[in-house]
Amino acid sequence: MYQPPHFREEDLSVQHGLIRAHPLGMLITAGASGLMANSVPFLLDSAASEKGTLRLHLARANPQWRDIEAGADVLAVFQGADAYITPSWYQTKQETGKVVPTWNYAIVQARGRARVIDDVDWLLQQINAITTQQEGPRDRPWAVGDAPDDFIRAQLKGIIGVEIEIATIEGKWKVSQNRPVADREGVAAGLGEESGREDMVDLVRRYGGLTEK
Repeated sequence: MYQPPHFREEDLSVQHGLIRAHPLGMLITAGASGLMANSVPFLLDSAASEKGTLRLHLARANPQWRDIEAGADVLAVFQGADAYITPSWYQTKQETGKVVPTWNYAIVQARGRARVIDDVDWLLQQINAITTQQEGPRDRPWAVGDAPDDFIRAQLKGIIGVEIEIATIEGKWKVSQNRPVADREGVAAGLGEESGREDMVDLVRRYGGLTEK
């Protein structure tokens, strides 16, 4: 990943926080089937290894797991908040006109050793864990145990597990840190007027060293 120093986020807890907040990642492999990418919900276990371990499952009919089993390189990509940034928000536009549009975003990429796990108990534990993570905040959470046991066992036969011990992890928070203070203020104010941009407003203000308005 192209990484200008001012966008680099090296705090592992922050990187892990993005993965947990945006667990639907992109699993990318380069193996016998060629370059392959699939959107997959991941479960992160921070304590399982030095940089964390990712757990997921794939459909047994998906050939990607066979490439992983054969030793294919694995990359997991997690996309956080993002937003188009118009030059109209920059004070520099008024001063010189020398501005162009850009895109702000936060992203994490993780690589590591992956292994295929064909074990019913492991799969049941994995789907229970990821279901609990997503259902927990709901007023009436659904649990895997709410479905008939024979139905769940039949479903488990159609999936296979993958575990990735993270070897390298990179975070990139491109959130206007490279702009002058007045431009950062303009971006935060402009985004604040758009619905659903609260996460990016917070990132621009925090990483840009701006005080709360």
